[in-house]
Amino acid sequence: MFNEEKVAQMAAYLLGQRGGQMSYLKLMKLLYLADRTSMERFDEPMTDDAWVSMDKGPVLSTVLELMQGASRSGEWNSWIAGGPVPYEVSLACRDSDRDSFDELSDADVEILDEVWQRFGAMTRWELVEYTHLHCPEWHDPHGSMRPIRPQDMFQAIGRTPEEADELSAEIFQRRELRQVMGRLA
Repeated sequence: MFNEEKVAQMAAYLLGQRGGQMSYLKLMKLLYLADRTSMERFDEPMTDDAWVSMDKGPVLSTVLELMQGASRSGEWNSWIAGGPVPYEVSLACRDSDRDSFDELSDADVEILDEVWQRFGAMTRWELVEYTHLHCPEWHDPHGSMRPIRPQDMFQAIGRTPEEADELSAEIFQRRELRQVMGRLA
């Protein structure tokens, strides 16, 4: 189940690595690459967001809505603010240490650090080009939006079609279970 607070903390953690501000396109790519790395390593996304192909590469669809101001719970806005320049975001709160990121596991932070070390020096346009060339699950939607299924992601990271189907089914089962548990809480 999508957790707005966790995704906001992921974004804030990456923004902190960059001095508190970056373009939302770069942040989106870094978050997507973190999700992709989590899929490679743990067969589970960090965000549990829906992935879509858009003209500038793969996108986390709910995160895109959050960046456009559609916070449902207000958690995004407690961590992330609009930047001083259009199409940029910045930290809403600058005083945060590791303990502040209570929705992020140590494994999550390790992935975010790895993604930052590998891709943090790239510009947003270099990241767009990188995702176009190195994320085969992305397909040019020609001005539209096209869903990226978990099966597509799993096959792109090297799983067989059979493994991709099985792992995707497990993801959907876990999502359903979390939704049921959420309704009971």
